[in-house]
Amino acid sequence: QVQPVESGGGSVQAGESLTLSCYASRHSTCRYDISWYRQVPGKARALVLSLDNNGHITYGESAKGRFNFSREYAKNTDFLHMYMLKPEDTATYFCQVRRSGSWSWCSPEEYWGQGTQVTVSS
Repeated sequence: QVQPVESGGGSVQAGESLTLSCYASRHSTCRYDISWYRQVPGKARALVLSLDNNGHITYGESAKGRFNFSREYAKNTDFLHMYMLKPEDTATYFCQVRRSGSWSWCSPEEYWGQGTQVTVSS
């Protein structure tokens, strides 16, 4: 079952760093594209960054120059590394996993985690 689980959120001071994790069970024969989004109350979810299976990363405006991505394949875990955090980075961060592939068990599907809260104080 591909159900992303985010962790690593918390409260930090402006200028500090934080790393979020997203674990999702995956089948080795399927393709998985990963995206991180964030959302504040009253607003739509906004893309932070997105990684496709070819390793290409697309950055949202908020992430350019301060956020980065890494993956630990053996643990089916993706990481969002956030540096020089600002109060405006305060949001709930969500991991999205998009499955695809040729096999029947790789049917296209999109999964969302429950989110993890990041609060940055000035």
